Amino acid sequence: MADDYANEDLRYCAVPRRPDPVIPEGLDFDRTNAIVLGRAMWANGTVIHYHFFDRDSDGGTVRFADGTTRFVTWVGEPAQQDAVRAGFETWKDLGIGLEFREVGDRSEAEVRVGFMDFDGSWSYLGRDVLNQGMNARTMNFGWDLTTTYGRTTALHEIGHTLGMPHEHQNPFAGIVWDEPKVYEFLGGPPNNWDRDKTFHNVLRKLDPTEVQGSTWDPDSVMEYRFPGGLILQPEPYRGGISPPGTISTLDQEFVRQWYPAADPAGPPTLEPFQSVALDLAAGEQADFTLTPPGTREYQLGTFGASDVVLVLFEEVEGELRFVAGDDDSGEDRNALLTAKLFQGRRYVVRLRMYFSWQSGTTAIMYW
Repeated sequence: MADDYANEDLRYCAVPRRPDPVIPEGLDFDRTNAIVLGRAMWANGTVIHYHFFDRDSDGGTVRFADGTTRFVTWVGEPAQQDAVRAGFETWKDLGIGLEFREVGDRSEAEVRVGFMDFDGSWSYLGRDVLNQGMNARTMNFGWDLTTTYGRTTALHEIGHTLGMPHEHQNPFAGIVWDEPKVYEFLGGPPNNWDRDKTFHNVLRKLDPTEVQGSTWDPDSVMEYRFPGGLILQPEPYRGGISPPGTISTLDQEFVRQWYPAADPAGPPTLEPFQSVALDLAAGEQADFTLTPPGTREYQLGTFGASDVVLVLFEEVEGELRFVAGDDDSGEDRNALLTAKLFQGRRYVVRLRMYFSWQSGTTAIMYW
């Protein structure tokens, strides 16, 4: 972030709490890690639709310190919306396999963006946005995005939507906080956070199963800027953390690993009643096209010792529309979809591997 910002201008992202993952007892660390890490990530090739709230009635009531309340809109000015559009474009320009498309109908959007002052800036993490109601925000911006700091904020919140957590909560960072000073700093203006919000967004260490790799990236766009006096260790950061406010090299490696650019040749065709063996590492994905020979109800499923998320789309006017999905992670079963498919139509199936504990024993077939 730019060095021309005073400490009192530092306003921070406060991510909503995530529901705890439901992990059966007895799973080993590697399998648990793969499930927990992968549950936020999108299937590569997904078109993420985003919508800006646009009705006078879109907003919420804010209670102020003097006890008064006032309705505050979620509708953003054109310049603020343009900053978010530019943020999506910056992530896409990295050459990742996701697409971002703005839509005017909120019912078609996975991501719904509000601009509400007094509510801070935040975003749900990855696929958690799918659990929010159609009229609810999945992302909010609470300050000006046309500044250097604001443009970084837009990149940061979109990073959350892509599945990236706060970097300073990485358990491998080795950060030792002066906790009383952290609570005091964030409890005052302009953030005015209570102790619970401060703990959840700063002091709480992520579980090792929630992060990929074993290194900390202080230059990440997912890293906060902190002034001096809050960190006791590591010694080089006692004077504060000042990331550049851009997408770092390690950020780029992370998103390209999860969302590699699409193969220009397109996915291979999956023929009915023909099993295709898969050899995928944790986090890798296989895509196939389906062109059913007849109109009827079909089943599509996986076989073998693996945890996967399986998603089926239908191509409608050049765009993929969700048909069905299944996630068998941590369960003693395989993913299975049942859907009526139509002759002459084109479908795409995406299979994201969480974890396979027996090499060469996973396969996919539809019948």
